[in-house]
Amino acid sequence: MANLIALAVATAILVAIPGPNVALIVANSIRHGFRAGAATALGVTCGNAIQLVLVVLGMAAVIEYAAEALTWIRWAGVAYLVYLGIRTWSEPAGDLGAVQAAPAVFWRAVVIAAINPKTLLFIAAFLPQFVAVDGGLAGHPVTVAAVFLAVLLAGDVVWAATAGSARRLLERYTAARNRITGGFLVAAGLGLALARK
Repeated sequence: MANLIALAVATAILVAIPGPNVALIVANSIRHGFRAGAATALGVTCGNAIQLVLVVLGMAAVIEYAAEALTWIRWAGVAYLVYLGIRTWSEPAGDLGAVQAAPAVFWRAVVIAAINPKTLLFIAAFLPQFVAVDGGLAGHPVTVAAVFLAVLLAGDVVWAATAGSARRLLERYTAARNRITGGFLVAAGLGLALARK
């Protein structure tokens, strides 16, 4: 049980450090509200779950060897995020009450989280430290993965709620909202671009 508490604390600290996934969650929360931010957080968690499955299946080693061939997928994600950021930055200020939730935020988040090679290799190096062969249920890989994903999702929802609250403050400064949102989207793209093995 102590290893699960250590895992939860370590994961919570990691979630508190913003990266490309958090930047995407914050951008969508500011732009579309808490529900879109929470959907993005869920998408990020699902993308990380895909990476966990790959790690468990031993695909991390295969992906590491094929990373050079798959680099274009990451760069396509970078280009898309930067495009969204620039487009959002230059949009005219609008009424936040009229902004509808974007239906694709979940799937965008799944893809962005799943193609981040840094996260994949981090998961492959980080989680096995908490798996114990003779640790019973608390050390079982499924339990470790479940705790990891639950803390990630909870932390990302906190990011979405915080950014969603900031959205209300930004209603008075609609021109700044687009620039902040666009800046976070570009930051997410740059974070993904800088994610190296």
